[in-house]
Amino acid sequence: MHNTAIKHLSLNYIYLPFEVKKENLSIAIRGLKGLEIKGMNITIPYKEDVIQFLDYLEEEAELIGAVNTIKLERGSLKGYNTDGNGFIESLRIDAHEDVRGKNIIIFGAGGAARAIAIKLIVAGAERIIIANRTIERGVKLVEYINSKLSHQNSKFLKAISLKDRLLIQYIREADILINTTPVGMKNNLEPLFPYDYLSDRHMVCDIVYRPLKTRLLQEASIRGARILNGLGMLIYQGNLSFKIWTGYEMPIEIVRKILIEELEKRNSEVRSQKSE
Repeated sequence: MHNTAIKHLSLNYIYLPFEVKKENLSIAIRGLKGLEIKGMNITIPYKEDVIQFLDYLEEEAELIGAVNTIKLERGSLKGYNTDGNGFIESLRIDAHEDVRGKNIIIFGAGGAARAIAIKLIVAGAERIIIANRTIERGVKLVEYINSKLSHQNSKFLKAISLKDRLLIQYIREADILINTTPVGMKNNLEPLFPYDYLSDRHMVCDIVYRPLKTRLLQEASIRGARILNGLGMLIYQGNLSFKIWTGYEMPIEIVRKILIEELEKRNSEVRSQKSE
């Protein structure tokens, strides 16, 4: 994604992956200064751990309590979080969906759910239900968000278990459903919830992009719901990081085309291996 944008814009950069062991995390982050690396992305499980090694946090990253983008600027390391904005951008641009005044259910209570929930509240969502397998984790997420957004406590925010009988009622009333769990990446036929309650009133999102159409999205589409996969979130959060480092916007549609081609190629290879 980033190298496609770099090549298209003829920039003198290269984007490389580095696998870092937990015990070497501080050394790796300090290495940005020593090597004068422009910046980097941070993926799970280090989005929270890296904060202690940074000099500054952008407001969004401080609010979310996690960093996915670091920039070296005038000898200092500044942390950003583009995940929540990446999702909101995809919802707005790809799905033409405005979250203001909407009732929303988020499935999962991890880092992605936290970033997305906070951005949805700030953007004006009316009600957010955090539905998670373990209620305790969902409650902790709600408590964290309330501690950060106490000035917006007029919004209705609640955590429930996936087995709670009230979930069906909340699904019936929901405008937008968002899956932030990795269930769509697994060969798991057990549904997150009874999909028969989906209808054409719903916007159903899955932040997974491998596969592009998870079982949740397939079932939602069959029942007339509008759907959105995680490819747009990947691209828009990447674009925000790219702009932080370079000052340039990614050529979004060129990047999207390359990513789809690569994903289809990998899916084809997987199917070929299974048939052998």
